[in-house]
Amino acid sequence: MGPRTVAAVLLVVSVALSGCAASDPLTDQADAGDNKNYIAGDGSVTEYAPESRGKPMELVATLYDGTTVDAVDWKGKVTVLNVWYAACAPCRVEAPDLQALHEEYRDAGVQFFGVNIRDEKPTAEAFERTFGITYPSFDDKDGGMLLSMTEYVPPQAVPSTLVLDKQGRVAGRIIGLAEKSTLEALIRDAVAEE
Repeated sequence: MGPRTVAAVLLVVSVALSGCAASDPLTDQADAGDNKNYIAGDGSVTEYAPESRGKPMELVATLYDGTTVDAVDWKGKVTVLNVWYAACAPCRVEAPDLQALHEEYRDAGVQFFGVNIRDEKPTAEAFERTFGITYPSFDDKDGGMLLSMTEYVPPQAVPSTLVLDKQGRVAGRIIGLAEKSTLEALIRDAVAEE
């Protein structure tokens, strides 16, 4: 092979490889270098019809206070799970709305849990004090709980929120910042179900 042939082959390989590297918004965001320190969700909202919900979520996890919680015990209650960590800017934005909805729907049998994927207990508690969060959070630094939710929550999409129906099945999800009215609609629908 002559030098021209080698150069032509290298050009073809280079063009072919660059075609494989299509723009990926999550990669672009991570590479932006803007010190965001999180990968935001796309804001998508999904509501699942009862017949398409599959099996109840199976998980056993530990809250920051040391209490072990088993999802089996959630039967009969609507449960909201919010994936967060303290340095996540959108988590800070949505925190007051999550607390307000927790207070509003607590008497309707709705329970809220945070799923903290990064923070040590003092950092998580400082965040909760700052934003007046009164519902408990799971310590999920080992990723076990997030792993059990990967069918619904991409591991890199923080914040994310799941609404589980009274059978413990995922009834709705928000990938990214949870707008209060949207989350409230998902909660209301799950509460209204028989």
